[in-house]
Amino acid sequence: MSSKHSLHEIKQAEKKPLWQRLGWLALIWVGSVGVLFIAASLMRLFMSAAGLTTH
Repeated sequence: MSSKHSLHEIKQAEKKPLWQRLGWLALIWVGSVGVLFIAASLMRLFMSAAGLTTH
């Protein structure tokens, strides 16, 4: 199985409605922002547990 997409598969993907393609984009963006928020919160929690503060 090749890793390149065939022209038929690309045309099928382009036939999907714009709202559906934008919905996937928004879902991926919200997911990545959420994961970044969780990672930053955990880092802040560990740093304050270690006694590191900004005040």
